[in-house]
Amino acid sequence: MTAVDAAARDWTRATAAEMADALAAGEVTSVALVQAHLDRIAAVDGADPSEGVHAFLHVNAEEALATAAAVDADRAAGVAMPRMAGVPIAVKDVVVTQGMPSTAGSRILEGWIPPYDATVTRKIREARMPILGKTNMDEFAMGSSTEHSGYGPTRNPWDLERIPGGSGGGSAAALAAFEAPLAVGSDTGGSIRQPASVTATVGVKPTYGGVSRFGAIALASSLDQLGPCGRTVLDTALLHEVMGGHDVMDATSLDEPVPAVVEAALAGAAMDLTGVRVGVVKEISGEDGGFQDGVKQRFEESLDRLRAMGAETVEVSCPSFEYALAAYYVILPSEASSNLAKFDSVRFGMRVEKETIEKTMLATRAEGFGDEVKRRIILGTYALSAGYYDAYYGSAQKVRTLVQRDFDAAFAQCDVLVSPTTPTTPFKIGERIDDPLAMYLNDVATIPANLAGIPGMSLPAGLAPEDGLPTGFQILAPAHEDARLYKVGAALEASLVADWGGPLTAQAPEVAQ
Repeated sequence: MTAVDAAARDWTRATAAEMADALAAGEVTSVALVQAHLDRIAAVDGADPSEGVHAFLHVNAEEALATAAAVDADRAAGVAMPRMAGVPIAVKDVVVTQGMPSTAGSRILEGWIPPYDATVTRKIREARMPILGKTNMDEFAMGSSTEHSGYGPTRNPWDLERIPGGSGGGSAAALAAFEAPLAVGSDTGGSIRQPASVTATVGVKPTYGGVSRFGAIALASSLDQLGPCGRTVLDTALLHEVMGGHDVMDATSLDEPVPAVVEAALAGAAMDLTGVRVGVVKEISGEDGGFQDGVKQRFEESLDRLRAMGAETVEVSCPSFEYALAAYYVILPSEASSNLAKFDSVRFGMRVEKETIEKTMLATRAEGFGDEVKRRIILGTYALSAGYYDAYYGSAQKVRTLVQRDFDAAFAQCDVLVSPTTPTTPFKIGERIDDPLAMYLNDVATIPANLAGIPGMSLPAGLAPEDGLPTGFQILAPAHEDARLYKVGAALEASLVADWGGPLTAQAPEVAQ
């Protein structure tokens, strides 16, 4: 690429891998990349939460440009650089960042600036990736639409009247609107994969413990998992390698190497899946109703593509999945009730002063927490209360064991499992806000992976013919076998992109153009 070509190129449309290669070749500077994305954020994100995409809660322009300038100077001086040095990134606001607000989308933490970095934040800084800012999310990651943010909803770049998924809708929307090439997400029941599905981006929930949770504001500690988000499978793999690895600060961190996910993504792009056995999960494949016709159609077409590349598909049954949603919505609120007890007005965060400490705590939590957070705290406190613990929380944990056994049996028959990521394309903002059950059903296909601690990926499967909106294809693999996701995902992506003529996000309406 000539200097003229590089200068004329819209770098916000490049993949993260292309950016990394161009930086290493001296074809572009990190400052130019960061500035291009800051300009894009200013153009489409909206200065007011009621306008634009509203993917970002905080834009970190000054620090991002300073990081970029230091990378450029060191590269010019011949200093050895990490592979992703200079490539900008966005971070979900559930991850604490020293020197930047970290609110988890909640008013109760409004203005809180942590005195330390999460491990993932530290690794991003060590990789010398400029942080563009913090992305919007459902409050404390409780939601499937990013409508439960204390700072206003994020909008889907495919249609600004529709949700971008949740809880990590800000990260997914930033990618789909070309405001960032990479983003960090968190996934407790689908909060990476479901937003990826409805925005035509790629999101991965690694094996539980594969990415450190130190410094991630906890929702449900036995379910939470940080993971990478991108617009391509390879980009997501590149970020996975930056984020992953053992961390002594996290007692649940796996003491093992990061899986060879980049190598797997590159191998998958060759579109040869000979010998790979793909299990279609009967209970979440759309056969039992509740799945939009266009979602099922694109899913079946993706299965045909896998077969054409040599994969063998078999139907598998996981009968306990029928109870997974109910078990999840006992376990998650119970753990959330415990984790959110620390927001008590005493140690940090919002404080509404009253006559006594008890009244201060009550007033602070009443004003600081949104309705969905309060709903789940109440549910969890009830489930853990004397006389109900065994009936609810104990029974839910037994269902969790059954789900894990179903996965073990299924993986004995195949290498990966697949399903649609979400039952529908993105719905309109406000359409389900007053119907919690309808909202919770968005996660029916993603929740089982969190209960079992296995890795999962969502990648674009095409647009539903009835409304022209994105659908997602979910791939699940056994624990520790994250690389399988990337091989199968990259193969399917290569097949689809060959027909689309490029990433699906490039076909989004005007806001993403």
